[in-house]
Amino acid sequence: MNRTGIVARVSIPSLADLHAIGAVQQPSYADPVSRDAAVETLRRMPPLVFAGECDALRDRLAQVSRGEAFLLQGGDCAETFEGVTAENVRNKLRVLLSMAVVLTYAASVPVVKVGRLAGQYAKPRSSDTETRGDVTLPAYRGDAVNGFDFTPQSRAHDPQRLVDVYNASAATLNLARAFTTGGYADLRQMHVWNTDFVRNSPVRERYEKIGHEIDKALAFMDAIGVDPEEFHTVDFFSSHEALLLEYEHAMTRVDSRTSLPYDVSAHFLWIGERTRQVDGAHVELLSRIANPVGVKLGPTSTPDDAIALYEKLNPDRVPGKVTFVTRFGAGKIRDLLPHLVEKVTAAGLEVAWVCDPMHGNTFETDNGYKTREFDDVIDEVRGFFEVHRSLGTWPGGLHVELTGDDVTECLGGGNRLSSLDLATRYETLCDPRLNRAQSLELAFLVAEMLAER
Repeated sequence: MNRTGIVARVSIPSLADLHAIGAVQQPSYADPVSRDAAVETLRRMPPLVFAGECDALRDRLAQVSRGEAFLLQGGDCAETFEGVTAENVRNKLRVLLSMAVVLTYAASVPVVKVGRLAGQYAKPRSSDTETRGDVTLPAYRGDAVNGFDFTPQSRAHDPQRLVDVYNASAATLNLARAFTTGGYADLRQMHVWNTDFVRNSPVRERYEKIGHEIDKALAFMDAIGVDPEEFHTVDFFSSHEALLLEYEHAMTRVDSRTSLPYDVSAHFLWIGERTRQVDGAHVELLSRIANPVGVKLGPTSTPDDAIALYEKLNPDRVPGKVTFVTRFGAGKIRDLLPHLVEKVTAAGLEVAWVCDPMHGNTFETDNGYKTREFDDVIDEVRGFFEVHRSLGTWPGGLHVELTGDDVTECLGGGNRLSSLDLATRYETLCDPRLNRAQSLELAFLVAEMLAER
């Protein structure tokens, strides 16, 4: 056992072995030679993140599991190559930074900030194909696999896109690091982040009130000669679903400090609801890496499933290694979550419990838009807090699909978006996201719930 507390297990199954185990939701590449060439190119690329950063996040998530911090994880449902711009990255960061300030200040709890970015380019799909009229083509699986345009050329599965994912992720991380360490994250910039962000928001007055109170506190600190570095920069981590085995396997490297394998494509990887089979390829691969990992648990998850997944992913019971992200839906969380939390806690397993209030609350409107009701999102979060409060456990965090833009993809919120508004700015290629005003409104509501603990 080394200083991470993890017993060294450096044997990583080959890609062939992983596929033989049972790899679901994978692309179907027509040319294996091109696929292998793309994988070999990735193996030669430098890390996108570093092992020590992954260790730091694991330590932070251990604090979350002990009730000493709160996780805020958010970003696009699925990133696009076209979206890799300074403005787009900055907008997402300012949403997360603003939400974190609200949660930290209003609830007096440290917030661990994790972006759903720099790698979230692939999505599992319920069907392998899409039919429009009398034409059937492969389903769009995210820019990592194929294009959104409904043509045979665009929808073909292209392994070169894996290399494009690496390049886009590197550019996004460079921008994120520049913003979070180069002065943009300075608390004194709160008002600059949001000059137009909150102007027409229902929570404008509440946000500005916090901003003015922080300004006064900072002025006092300046007056007495205290200027902590934490006021100028923030620790910001990246995450994505570990869906495409070729990409994640190629980006797994053995760290020279610890002799442990890390997936250096992101600090935090999670396994989705469709790929969490305890004897499946995704769980097998993520059980071999030292990164902190998450597992999405939906309505079909049983306590025995959760316990088996924990034991497989974290046999050494390292604090902060495993996060359970629950996604039951507003109508089911109060019935299904208590038994799950009780049994996992009784088994003596230390996990961070995080609420994904988005995926269980999706439906299609009469005018054909896939959407979510903001009230349902809030109700699932409220149910999550109620359950943990009743059991004496810690509601550890929030995992949200959001954007920094003023889109109209989710119904409701302070601006009372209706189904007719969806057509105004419905820009997602997959699932609907909270816009910037809805995201900030959610942060205030969650802060109130945290303050009640």
